[in-house]
Amino acid sequence: MNTKGKSVKIKAALQETGSAGFKKYRELYYGNVSLGSIIKAELLFLLIGSLPGAIGLFLRSKLYPSLFGHVSGRLLIGRNVTFRHLKKIRFGANVIIDDNCVIDAKGVDNDGITIEDDVFIGRNTIIYCKNGNIRLKRGVNISSSCTVFSSNQLTMEANTMVGAYTFLLSGGEYDYTNRQTPFVDQTGMETKGSLTIGSNCWLGARVTVTDASSIGNHCVIGAGAVVTKPIPADSLAVGIPAKVVKLI
Repeated sequence: MNTKGKSVKIKAALQETGSAGFKKYRELYYGNVSLGSIIKAELLFLLIGSLPGAIGLFLRSKLYPSLFGHVSGRLLIGRNVTFRHLKKIRFGANVIIDDNCVIDAKGVDNDGITIEDDVFIGRNTIIYCKNGNIRLKRGVNISSSCTVFSSNQLTMEANTMVGAYTFLLSGGEYDYTNRQTPFVDQTGMETKGSLTIGSNCWLGARVTVTDASSIGNHCVIGAGAVVTKPIPADSLAVGIPAKVVKLI
């Protein structure tokens, strides 16, 4: 993907010279939106972002939707949820986001994040882009403290369930053959290909799915497994690296 010379890595962007502090902040957190939109979002986050209880849920469900690119229906947002590049985030109906999550659609020319109807995102989960795209289709259920990352294209098909502390990575590769540039100074956006998690899958707790290691429909991935190669449909896979041990 073309980043048009702009950095989407926070450390590098903050170290760039020639840009005022507020301009850097806007590029990292909001993208190309008006000052009025930024002020509105900042005020809402300040006033009701951490408001507890039913009143907090109610106010966020009524006042937050206008901040996003699109919202189809009811959207319930817990306390202290961080959103970045809001206009690149789109929601279906009946989406629930629990406390302390991060939804970050950061990028220069990407489409961002689409979360369809009836999706649940558990507390402390991070869903973020580095100029990539993420699509969570209808009925996806992501448990607590998961990380979903894309610098390419990551798609989770309908009705798939993901256990706690799971990592899904589309991209995020570093060039270990490049001896001139330390890993910390690389973009971390290298990718072998898109990542798709099929429909009606169950990924156990602490599963890791690496770049381009897609999983077919109706699969079960055992807890703690590390998926490094594609898994065919209707499979039970376990281990490090994950291997198919049974057809289901």
